Amino acid sequence: MKQKQTLFLVEIAVFSALAYLLDLFSGFLFSRIWPQGGSVSIAMVPVFLMAFRWGVKGGIITGFLFGLLQAILGMSQIYHPIQGILDYLVAFALVGTAGLFAAQVKESMQKGNRIKWIAFVIAGTFIGSALRFIAHFISGWVFFGSYAPPGQPVALYSFLYNGTYMLPSMILSAIIVILVISYAPSRMVQSTQVSNKI
Repeated sequence: MKQKQTLFLVEIAVFSALAYLLDLFSGFLFSRIWPQGGSVSIAMVPVFLMAFRWGVKGGIITGFLFGLLQAILGMSQIYHPIQGILDYLVAFALVGTAGLFAAQVKESMQKGNRIKWIAFVIAGTFIGSALRFIAHFISGWVFFGSYAPPGQPVALYSFLYNGTYMLPSMILSAIIVILVISYAPSRMVQSTQVSNKI
């Protein structure tokens, strides 16, 4: 059990750092397209992989640390403490809720039902991405209304602004997660559970 807990913590650290590096790269590419923050990115992939491997706990902790790294080290757009918490800590922690489907993914893989586990992976990536989108949407609505074009409702502006990068990010992430799990199924979805004492 202690060895599993150590592995859990090491993987959280590695996958959080990987997510940060992937996001940093996409930020350099797309920063001019979304000047108030956000970009088409596969940075959620490591968080999703941790969520499907270790469950909700692994996913949320990895997402939270990834968001913390962004807030402290990244090219973050923080204009207010609550906005920073919502856009980075909360939004990326919520990506880890994809782990709600970890057991179903593992069970479907053990039964050799490829279509079913892929469907659960897609459902998990959708829920994690949707919850992240909601956090960004609320932040945009409350804190970035001044950037809305004249006459455009702030809620619509936030919806469109955040949707234009979240939708492709979700689709790309789902495809890559499916490919990674297909390539190394025993590694990614082995039976891994850790004590709640961590």
